[in-house]
Amino acid sequence: MDLNSASTIVLRVLTQATSQDTAVLKPAEEQLKQWETQPGFYSVLLNIFTNHALDINVRWLAVLYFKNGIDRYWRRVAPHALSEEEKSTLRAGLITNFNEPINQIATQIAVLIAKVARLDCPRQWPELIPTLIESVKVQDDLRQHRALLTFYHVTKTLASKRLAADRKLFYDLASGIYNFACSLWNHHTDTFLQQVSSGNEAAVQSSLERTLLSLKVLRKLTVNGFVEPHKNMEVMGFLLGIFERLKQFLDCSRSIGTDNICRDRLEKTIILFTKVLLDFLDQHPFSFTPLIQRSLEFSVSYVFTEVGDGVTFERFIVQCMNLIKMIVKNYAYKPSKNFEDSSPETLEAHKIKMAFFTYPTLTEICRRLVSHYFLLTEEELTMWEEDPEGFTVEETGGDSWKYSLRPCTEVLFIDIFHEYNQTLTPVLLEMMQTLQGPTNVEDMNALLIKDAVYNAVGLAAYELFDSVDFDQWFKNQLLPELQVIHNRYKPLRRRVIWLIGQWISVKFKSDLRPMLYEAICNLLQDQDLVVRIETATTLKLTVDDFEFRTDQFLPYLETMFTLLFQLLQQVTECDTKMHVLHVLSCVIERVNIQIRPYVGCLVQYLPLLWKQSEEHNMLRCAILTTLIHLVQGLGADSKNLYPFLLPVIQLSTDVSQPPHVYLLEDGLELWLVTLENSPCITPELLRIFQNMSALLELSSENLRTCFKIINGYIILSSTEFLQTYAIGLCQSFCELLKEITTEGQVQVLKVVENALKVNPVLGPQMFQPILPCVFRGIIEGERYPVVMSTYLGVMGRVLLQNTSFFSSLLNEMAHKFNQKMDQLLGNMIEMWVDRMDNITQPERRKLSALALLSLLPSDNSVIQDKFCGIINISVEGLHDVMTEDPETGTYKDCMLMSHLEEPKATEDEEPPTEQDKREKMLALKDPVHTVSLQQFIYEKLKAQQELLGEQGFQSLMETVDTEIVTELQEFLQGF
Repeated sequence: MDLNSASTIVLRVLTQATSQDTAVLKPAEEQLKQWETQPGFYSVLLNIFTNHALDINVRWLAVLYFKNGIDRYWRRVAPHALSEEEKSTLRAGLITNFNEPINQIATQIAVLIAKVARLDCPRQWPELIPTLIESVKVQDDLRQHRALLTFYHVTKTLASKRLAADRKLFYDLASGIYNFACSLWNHHTDTFLQQVSSGNEAAVQSSLERTLLSLKVLRKLTVNGFVEPHKNMEVMGFLLGIFERLKQFLDCSRSIGTDNICRDRLEKTIILFTKVLLDFLDQHPFSFTPLIQRSLEFSVSYVFTEVGDGVTFERFIVQCMNLIKMIVKNYAYKPSKNFEDSSPETLEAHKIKMAFFTYPTLTEICRRLVSHYFLLTEEELTMWEEDPEGFTVEETGGDSWKYSLRPCTEVLFIDIFHEYNQTLTPVLLEMMQTLQGPTNVEDMNALLIKDAVYNAVGLAAYELFDSVDFDQWFKNQLLPELQVIHNRYKPLRRRVIWLIGQWISVKFKSDLRPMLYEAICNLLQDQDLVVRIETATTLKLTVDDFEFRTDQFLPYLETMFTLLFQLLQQVTECDTKMHVLHVLSCVIERVNIQIRPYVGCLVQYLPLLWKQSEEHNMLRCAILTTLIHLVQGLGADSKNLYPFLLPVIQLSTDVSQPPHVYLLEDGLELWLVTLENSPCITPELLRIFQNMSALLELSSENLRTCFKIINGYIILSSTEFLQTYAIGLCQSFCELLKEITTEGQVQVLKVVENALKVNPVLGPQMFQPILPCVFRGIIEGERYPVVMSTYLGVMGRVLLQNTSFFSSLLNEMAHKFNQKMDQLLGNMIEMWVDRMDNITQPERRKLSALALLSLLPSDNSVIQDKFCGIINISVEGLHDVMTEDPETGTYKDCMLMSHLEEPKATEDEEPPTEQDKREKMLALKDPVHTVSLQQFIYEKLKAQQELLGEQGFQSLMETVDTEIVTELQEFLQGF
């Protein structure tokens, strides 16, 4: 590509590619895509984005295309890779000038230089780092900043490489430039500190920006650049100096306004200091040991004493708390139970920790956490009033402890209390003792203090197990507080019910549950929405608890369910609706069929909620979960939900619909439980199986559920289902068997085996294309035992339950193997006998015995030749299934079932589903459960004797081992 002529053409096309008109934009994008692999294209792009006279949007686009080209074509092994000559020219051009005036473009150029550095530095680009170091020394502000920006991105990228050789290169680089990086940072930091008092905001901002960038470089070098950083004086000097620098920067915050860019940059720099310490502690805990005491002193003084007044801000406090927490919890600093087994480094760190966390220090931290940081703020109380749902979402903010003050303080409290519980338990008990009895509703401060102490008692529930008689406290203190209905008491009503939820699985007498349920019913009618939502949360914890008893709960079920449903209707936020739905689901799941009289209102409301939640897939997931439990609770009555339920399943499991990404897993589970609880097949239920073909093509982690669904259809209505879908299903199975894992093959074959068992006439016909593969696997001695076992199960069903089809299959396979049918049958029996030990399931072992015995009586010489093996397997089967009646001394087939047998369900067991009932009925038709193996053997041997005559039969029996014959005679006594 000739640079001069090409530049004009490429510039024109790039200009068109920035157009808002798709008719102009699309052809331009296509042209640029074609040029991506043309030699010289990236040199043209470099010329364009470094020409500051051109349109900013065109230059921006040129940078992006260049950056994408690095990803695709810079590596030597990439298709259409750039030539070494062009790459050399580009590398030189990228670092010729650091004078990009536009910040966004400058950042992109720095990123793309870092991308090239990741691949080429230092071997193919040794001049990069020296050039950057020289460039950050220049006096020109713009060039200095851009070079520093690039220096940071290059350092960040090289630090992220993980191969041992790359790590070694970065260690060498860090050792070589660390002193310079420290000097650079100190220079910019001192410049900033001098300029703060000057009042020149532009100069302050410029020097602060350079301080921030140079600190970012140092962070990467310090954390990732040394194997044993504590042995490097410069590194440890920088780290120990951070605390004084932090103090200087925090003091600066007094003189910088709260609403300007400098303030934002200053806070970012302060946070970056703490990130250096946190990262270093995380990566090098033992190297951090000399910093433990200083880190704790600094953090505790700024967070828990008046030193921090007026200079700290929320994110800084969070970072200091995280630093304390990481030191307290650090596994490297915890000695073994036997101190002698601990390393000297661990013992040294532990000694420093113990020396710092004295009784007065721990007491002050605990008291300050509870009485200061746990207090609800004016801002939180205002949010409670103005946006109650938003308040509850904030309060339950998941894994936000690293970034948000309240969760962070609570996690720090839990960790410190756990680590030093012997010291802190009396402190917390004393705080509890001072708060006995009701609190004056006019004293808001006293109410908030009590709220904070109760919060601490809830968080420390497991640690306080032996120290608090919670049952007495519940009856004498907490229950009366829940009955104070004054509006100003609502923070305590909410906190008390939350507190009970924390203790419910720790220490709460079962006899007190009815009193708690009564309180929950009252609180679900509280005037305050936050109290009602918190009550719902505690209800969920209560029904989820191991000691939950349905009989205690049932008297309150109707009231609670009605109130929960009203709450679901009232709340408007997606997160809150999901939460309340989850509580409803838990209740339905625990009470199961007892829920049936009360679900009418929810059943009517869910279609409306589903429609309203079209844009909220996570809420729809919650609805699916609720429907799963609802269907399980309703059982056969769930058929009344089909007008709503089946379209929901249809949408959730249709992989051509975008929502399936979120809904598929729950949708499949709902489909399965719908089938399991369906009293009969309906055209609509049959129709949604059209979604299955595409699901099987996905071969995802949901395949197991898909196979269960297919089995569900086979059991529900095998004839109609197989006639409608078996051909397509068989094609899908054939494709799956080619590429699926061994476990997956077994799952497919189990479906086939189930179809043959349920419908022995239609099943073999419908899955006929798969059966030759099964036959071949048996003949050739499939090497995986679990697969061989399944092959034998499939073939056993065909041989036992559809003899004519087996004959035609044997004939087909004889032609394929170019063998006589008898010879092939003999080979199959021989392999079957040989691999019988692969079968571990008693049902399948009995099936094999029945199947092979079904070949008798026979005058076929091949079958008579294998008679010994058939008898051996039959006796093995008898050992598997026969149990001796201790009273009569006779043997009985333990697998036989009758209509009279009804399993006795215990109180804890769920009632049988419709599918369970169908499986029981199918078992009553299954030869494995209806034919006595003992009787079958006797009849087959008797028929063989009649066929051959006494002498011929005796000769046949002589081929069997005498020990086996003796065992057989014992089993057949009485016949």
